[in-house]
Amino acid sequence: MKTPPRLDKGFLKAKNIIESSEDIKVYSHRDCDGITAGAIISTLLERLGKEHEIEFINLNQVENIKIENELTIFTDMGSGQRIEEITTSNSKIIILDHHPPLPRKNLKGELLELNPINHGIDGSTQISGGGMAYLLSKKFNQYDTSWMGVLSAIGDLQNSLTGKLTGLNNQILKDSTRLGQIEIIEDLSIYGRQTRPIFVALSYFSDVNLPITNNKTESILLLKKLGIPYKEGERYRCLCDLTMEEKRKLFSELVKMLSREVPPKYVKYIPQLVSAEAYDLTSEEKYTPLRDLAEFSTAINACSRNNDIELALRILKGERGAALDELESVSRTHRKYLAEKVELIETEELLKQKKNLQYFKTTEIKDNVIGTIAGMIIGYGDWRKPTIGLGIREHGTKVSLRCSRLLALDGIHFGSIIRKIAEKVGGSGGGHAMACGAYIPPGTENKFLELLDNSLKGKIG
Repeated sequence: MKTPPRLDKGFLKAKNIIESSEDIKVYSHRDCDGITAGAIISTLLERLGKEHEIEFINLNQVENIKIENELTIFTDMGSGQRIEEITTSNSKIIILDHHPPLPRKNLKGELLELNPINHGIDGSTQISGGGMAYLLSKKFNQYDTSWMGVLSAIGDLQNSLTGKLTGLNNQILKDSTRLGQIEIIEDLSIYGRQTRPIFVALSYFSDVNLPITNNKTESILLLKKLGIPYKEGERYRCLCDLTMEEKRKLFSELVKMLSREVPPKYVKYIPQLVSAEAYDLTSEEKYTPLRDLAEFSTAINACSRNNDIELALRILKGERGAALDELESVSRTHRKYLAEKVELIETEELLKQKKNLQYFKTTEIKDNVIGTIAGMIIGYGDWRKPTIGLGIREHGTKVSLRCSRLLALDGIHFGSIIRKIAEKVGGSGGGHAMACGAYIPPGTENKFLELLDNSLKGKIG
């Protein structure tokens, strides 16, 4: 896919605006896509010798911004916020976003909003916020940040349904492979290719409850049955160590196992569930969390969720050595926190069942990991239902939904559904088919769950 002509002209206009500006402030979202998008623009501005400051914020903080700089750039945010409320007659703003845009009223100053949705391109599957930032950098002949455009898309789960990058994401991927930055590998769709022992990685397979799900012993027995060694001397083998023949054996066995467990209507989707493209960053060492872009995106998110975005930015801009030691410490803290909260949900039996969904309510899990936890416990409940996490706070409730990829492959777009339900209780929401969320007013949780449960009647199972 090529960049549409009107959008291409928009990038050229943004280039001219940046070239004529000296005092620049960048605001970006606090997730992997937003942090990477911010890193791309910050790298560009540094190379241009432009004085700038970058700040990473939550979406609900946009309305509190006071525009004071000559040029303000929003990356991975801005389209879904009422930017016109913070504009002034002197403000000059560029928005690089891929989320659904709001109509603009009473706009003051100059606003250039670049959004793929305005050009008929799906912003949830075909380009990310970081991808938009890269396409702008490309106008300055900066191609070497293309790998970050790919990382943004992976971090934003844009390959989660098809198992590969499509649309403008694929164009960015080609830029990166031409430079030799990224190697595309046809692989099994199992997380932890570079860092997890293969039997551990298999035990985390939770889209459908299998004997191996959350069971390392069963995972080892499966590998032994297939004649696939899980150790090489004293070292545990990872997925990236397996030969193509071993991967084919494992693929066939997983397809058989899944076919026995799922309703007939899902069987046709099973190969997509088991295999996918993987993306290795060739400059990074094997067996490190930065080699595989899926694991890299997790590392960036771990920095964000532990309020160390500065570390993420340093790593994205090329720092290694001590930065990697810090990253390991942050990631270890993050993993420990997640494990403790999953155990909390298990031991206190917080996961409750409704007819068409399962949910947990808590005041003890941080808002920015509710979605991660919801995804992790799919395998502990009924995989046929979406899992809803509700983080209860005095000022309102953060809702996160995760589901098996099979539900999304079958055509259910939970992002659209959750947005409509959230609006009915006075909140707002949206997101991807299989990963989405909302903010709802305090006290509306039961009504929200009831409406969502009813809306899924006849769609689940």
